[in-house]
Parts: sequence; structure tokens; C-alpha cells
Amino acid sequence: MAQIGIIGSEGAMGHALARVIEDAGHTLSGGIDRGGDAAALADASDVLVDFSAPQALDANLHAAIGAGVPLVIGTTGLEDRHHAAIDEAARAVAVLQTGNTSLGVTLLAHLVREAAARLGPDWDVEIMEMHHRRKVDAPSGTALLLGEAAAAGRGIDLAAHAERGRDGHTGARQEGAIGFAALRGGTVAGEHSVILAGEEERLTLSHSAENRSIFARGAIRAAEWLIGRAPGRYSMDEVLGL
Repeated sequence: MAQIGIIGSEGAMGHALARVIEDAGHTLSGGIDRGGDAAALADASDVLVDFSAPQALDANLHAAIGAGVPLVIGTTGLEDRHHAAIDEAARAVAVLQTGNTSLGVTLLAHLVREAAARLGPDWDVEIMEMHHRRKVDAPSGTALLLGEAAAAGRGIDLAAHAERGRDGHTGARQEGAIGFAALRGGTVAGEHSVILAGEEERLTLSHSAENRSIFARGAIRAAEWLIGRAPGRYSMDEVLGL
């Protein structure tokens, strides 16, 4: 049984995490939201799970380092500077950061990487995602995770090949591009499809999230796995042994 602390406890994911922690037989060591004391929470916890906001990341990393506890980061909308801070923190504690904690999405990303590697650049890759009307970042962290998986399979840099918006006269699609389309509306928890379109055939790999509890269950699975690990930056692939 582990003492698990939640950062971002008042959000929808925070409430879902609290329910899963109890169902999994662990103890909720506490929760904080904006303005809360991350250091005190870290001191009371065996592991922290962060679903807060990018602007809180530095303080959360410092709290984890100060207490010597591992940290699962499910916060989306992170920029390069945030990832650099995570890399630095991972020299002191175990950190697992992901754009999606769903076990199904983790396996989907693995399949996307394999498909992209084997089908080659003449198969066009398009990633489509839809989320609820309140989601503020686009493309979603999951869409970017899937884009990174496709880019890794092709051995290319996603930033140099991503097409995130098309409007007006765009010209022909560039070979090797990885396209993104983001839809927002209603109460959709998360829909993601990766389309690989070749000559006269098309492969679609999809995942549907029916409830936020799937992300909470995956995050707690990751937290359990992370306890006792050596300092370093880990992934959901490793949690599933992929």
C-alpha cells in the first residue's frame, strides 16, 4: 500500500484519481490545487501524481526533488522548456511524463510506431483528435504523443514534419508530413485516430476514451511502478513492458 499525493486535486482528473487510489487499496496522502504547498505534500507521500498546469511544473519538480519522491506527470500543454526542466529533475528522482496515461493509448502509440516504420513515407499519416469544449490546448497531448510515435517509426523529427493547420490554398501535401486535426465540442473525454493512407488502401488505428477513470487507472498503475525506481525519465511503454 502506497501513500499517493495528488497535485491538481480539485480538477476532474484529481477527483477521478482520488477514487481510483481508494479502489486500488492505496492511501491518499493529500491533495493540493493552485497555491497549495507541494513540498508538504511531497514530504507526506511515497509518490506524487501531477495533473495540474504547466505553470506549476517547476514548483512541483522542486518539491519532488526536495522530498526524494518519484513523480508522475500527466499535465498537457508542456513546452520545450518544461521538458528541459523534467530532464534535469530526472537526474535526482524518478519521473514519468506522458501525454496520456491510458494503457490503451500506450499500446496504440506502440502500434503506430510499428506501422509507420514498416509502411514507409509513401503512406501519409494524419492524426485526428476530438475533446470536450473546455479543453484549452491543441493538438492534444495524446495527439502529439501519437505524432512522436509515428515520427520515431520513420526516424524523423516531428517538429520538422508536422502540419498542424490547413486553410485556403495549401498546395500539395508534402511527402513525409504528419498532419494534425483538432475538434472540440460537447463532453467528449477523448477520441484519437491515426490514419495511414497509401495508394488505394487506408489503415486506421483508433482509441476511444469513454470516461476519465481510464486515465486515472493508468496513472495509478504508473505511480505503483515508479516507486523504488532509480532516478531517470521513464515512459508508459516501460510500465507495460513494451
